[in-house]
Amino acid sequence: MKTPMARVLVVEDDPSLQLMLRYNLEKLGYEAEAVSDGETALVSLERARPDALVLDWMLPGISGLDVCRRIRTNARLRDLPIVMLTARSDEQDSIRGLDGGADDYIAKPCSIETLDARLRALLRRTQVNYDTLSFADLRLDPETHRAERGGRSLTLGPTEFKLLEFLMRNPRRVFSREDLLQRIWGANMHVELRTIDVHIRRLRRALNQEDETDYVRTVRSAGYALDDAV
Repeated sequence: MKTPMARVLVVEDDPSLQLMLRYNLEKLGYEAEAVSDGETALVSLERARPDALVLDWMLPGISGLDVCRRIRTNARLRDLPIVMLTARSDEQDSIRGLDGGADDYIAKPCSIETLDARLRALLRRTQVNYDTLSFADLRLDPETHRAERGGRSLTLGPTEFKLLEFLMRNPRRVFSREDLLQRIWGANMHVELRTIDVHIRRLRRALNQEDETDYVRTVRSAGYALDDAV
């Protein structure tokens, strides 16, 4: 079930598409706001944080990709769920979008049902569980959405946070890419397997400083595990 009256900011410069997205999201029960460019989006985000962002890549002025990158460097907004909605459908573009900080990437044209399903999945992943988790020198608090390593605060996007939370709840168990896609995105989501590799790479960058053990173990032909064995 969708979070009641989840607030979504739509950033889309095509007036007809912007109107259609806002109308249909409101019809589905979201509180939707729409702006036409990246600069206005950043101002709106500073004024009031939404529950999720639907972001076009090709925008006048600041591109959607640059908006996404700026959000991920903002302490107050860095865990904001972002769906990038774009006409750029090449696989390398989707990888660039995910590497730039997006949590999901949808090629235009897409149905409102698809967008709704992706938003609901992101909103579910940001719901709170109240037990604090620990593994080696990692600590994760789902209630405050904070994670740290050796007392150092970690900067994680919502998907990386959810991925780390899942691995910390299941330490040393090996999960295939298919397993992780189903556990993190849900059985009804159609996400490329390489999406997992992108988010694992981003998680490792956040977890590891120089000379620190990489706890995210790659098991060849099997998948990934959280393991402190050297």
